[in-house]
Amino acid sequence: MIYEVTHNKNISDLFGKWEETLIWSCLQGIMGKLYADDFDYPTAVMAILGDFTFFAGKSNIELLAYKPDWCKQDFMIMVPQNEDWQNAIIRFYGNKAKIVSRYAIKKEPDIFDRKKLEKVISSLPKEYKLCMINEPLYQMCKSQAWSTDLVSQFPNYEMYRKLGLGAVICRNNTIVSGASSYSRYQEGIEIEIDTKEGYRRKGLAYICGAKLILECLNRNLYPSWDAQNKFSVSLAEKLGYHYSHTYTAIEIREY
Repeated sequence: MIYEVTHNKNISDLFGKWEETLIWSCLQGIMGKLYADDFDYPTAVMAILGDFTFFAGKSNIELLAYKPDWCKQDFMIMVPQNEDWQNAIIRFYGNKAKIVSRYAIKKEPDIFDRKKLEKVISSLPKEYKLCMINEPLYQMCKSQAWSTDLVSQFPNYEMYRKLGLGAVICRNNTIVSGASSYSRYQEGIEIEIDTKEGYRRKGLAYICGAKLILECLNRNLYPSWDAQNKFSVSLAEKLGYHYSHTYTAIEIREY
């Protein structure tokens, strides 16, 4: 049987020193859900937040197969703690599973050059406008497929106002690029960043990222970055981050 659980020492011990802010969000009870094979003495646990599921402890097929009723999406990115979990995921999902590489970025609170970031922001061409996400912009982000993940983990603006933070660039009253909080944990946010097709490779994501990082620093929040691809790694490094390591994730379609 699978149980929804809350943070306790046993759960924390299973995740160990895994430096993943989405897990921290779940452990802190801010966002996401935790599930385990036993309520009091679990040996296997998963953390679900948005499109991501993290598996820790001893591999467990029942937990792996469990899909909460509220989880309606048909796509999920599963991140195994170890090779046993990875092999179990691949065996269970078969041809629905695709192994991919993702790129962890170091979490270093004191590396950002404020003057450089301010200079990046000031380079925005005059035909564009840089704004922090307010309620109308939140609704606009939700209304477009390419930008919905900038705010998708916050089901309403009130929650986004309390926990979220983001910056967008507009042209002709339309959002063309943005950097926002995919999720929130006590000490910071996990950054989601994207640009509308047709406006990419113009430095707009670079400017949005610089603005969001500065806003986080002003609020004593850490702007955590995890890269889906090498382009994201390069952008992170331009903003002052440093690459940590490559890790394996498994994309599941028709989840």
